[in-house]
Amino acid sequence: MVDIAPLERVVFTYGYESGQPVPIGASRVTITLEETERGTVLRLTHELPTAEARDEHVQGWRYQLAVFANVVAKEAHAGLSALADRYFALWGETDAEKRRKDLAAIAVPGLAFRDPYSCTEGHEDLLAHIGAAQRFMPGVVLKRVGEARQCQGTALVDWAVEGPDGAMRAKGTNVFEIAPDGRIARVTGIWG
Repeated sequence: MVDIAPLERVVFTYGYESGQPVPIGASRVTITLEETERGTVLRLTHELPTAEARDEHVQGWRYQLAVFANVVAKEAHAGLSALADRYFALWGETDAEKRRKDLAAIAVPGLAFRDPYSCTEGHEDLLAHIGAAQRFMPGVVLKRVGEARQCQGTALVDWAVEGPDGAMRAKGTNVFEIAPDGRIARVTGIWG
């Protein structure tokens, strides 16, 4: 370890003896972290003796950083299925004020929603769309089917719509994009 500045930077030497060896300590890796509006940006610089050696490591670092990103996202978004359940419950909530409060708790103010029947921006647009759905399809219930599947803040969640009689009326998948604060930033509904 060469240098550690908690929450800012980690610098260490790197080397190995197998394959096309890089002598132990012959390269330097610098990882910097920067907080941004969209979350933490990680930058990695690997200083190696030659451009050829550097190029040999690019895909390995891409792979390793993706593994790390998925570990972090899985932990940070461990409640994705429950979050999707709360979102789906909005579509059946008939109390407009409760629906508004519940939406504010789980989604960013600029929430974008897209599906074959609507294109909304922000809470008020989506709330009006949900109200219209309730008016024209009274008593339908939107339910999650299976567990949410996620990769680095984007989740796929299957759903089904049941009519008042309990019969399935439609099914599909939602793509949820999750904001750094854990709330929903964007939903795209794909009917199947």
